[in-house]
Amino acid sequence: MKIVLSFMLFTSSFCMAQQEFQQALQKYNEESIPYIKVKELHQELEKPNLISILDARKVEEYQVSHLPNAIFAGDKEFDIQQVQKRMSSKTLSIIVYCTIGVRSEKIAKKLKEAGYHQVKNLYGGILEWKNKGYKLYNLQSKPTDSVHTYNKKWSRYLHQGKPVF
Repeated sequence: MKIVLSFMLFTSSFCMAQQEFQQALQKYNEESIPYIKVKELHQELEKPNLISILDARKVEEYQVSHLPNAIFAGDKEFDIQQVQKRMSSKTLSIIVYCTIGVRSEKIAKKLKEAGYHQVKNLYGGILEWKNKGYKLYNLQSKPTDSVHTYNKKWSRYLHQGKPVF
């Protein structure tokens, strides 16, 4: 009986957190950039496609952990000219992510305005990536369970891994 009750409480709080998470995305995002789901991106990375993944977080967040082969693009220090030097083809597929998908939308919009055609925002960001059980890497390119959650408030959306803020 205790196990069933504990499971029901866990499931209820998990569903509430997911609902809050979706509400936060709806509140802070304009949805002007199409989303790509974590599972879709993971499948795309298994193919020999050319995809660039840009991390739109602060450098200290990127240093804790990032998606495989992610390029640090930054948030406030984002520089479109640096991106253009690395990615001359405007038809390249670019996925932008941050903690949950808010800052990445802003960076993705700048990329679209600069003429990049295939830009998507990772739905749920690095938190959703880790929650689905996919690997993150530190600066030494070693797998890590640590995830910078931006702040304590956002850490409640991380269900797998160790939150850092």
